[in-house]
Amino acid sequence: MMVSSPFGGSRPPGNLPRLPTPPTGWPIGSYATYGEAQQAVDFLADGEFAVSDVTIVGVDLMLVERVIAKLSWGRVLATGAFSGAWFGLFAGLMLALFVNQGFVLQVLTGIVLGILSGLVFAAIGYSMSRGRREFSSASQLVAGRYDVLCQPRSAERARELLAKLALKPPSANI
Repeated sequence: MMVSSPFGGSRPPGNLPRLPTPPTGWPIGSYATYGEAQQAVDFLADGEFAVSDVTIVGVDLMLVERVIAKLSWGRVLATGAFSGAWFGLFAGLMLALFVNQGFVLQVLTGIVLGILSGLVFAAIGYSMSRGRREFSSASQLVAGRYDVLCQPRSAERARELLAKLALKPPSANI
């Protein structure tokens, strides 16, 4: 699927709107998880249904932030050095491709400079937080439920197909 900007660029495929708009269609199913809603749409696709008429809508959105670890100077500096080393490796390889002397030296220089810059930037960032955020986390947007909508012209057929999915034993739905 092509991603486009609402301010220009290529036209989205099919009848997708250029600007964010509320979804349309009749509800044909409601699911507790995105995986279940996706499975329902996959089932419709397997049944030769025109899935371009279908939309999955997350309802009751919430931002979930899962705490991963407590931050310490050691963890922050190690992470900064590691990410700096990767960037330095990339920069060293790029430099070595364009300079005809000392391939290994160019790469090692890039790694060392990357580690040093990663350490400096990580230290500055952590010290500026002044203890307000002493943990690392990962954020995720989730919904309380996922409704599957379908255009009215084919909603009844979609409901009939999904009724067959609901009759299957749980192990057969995986």
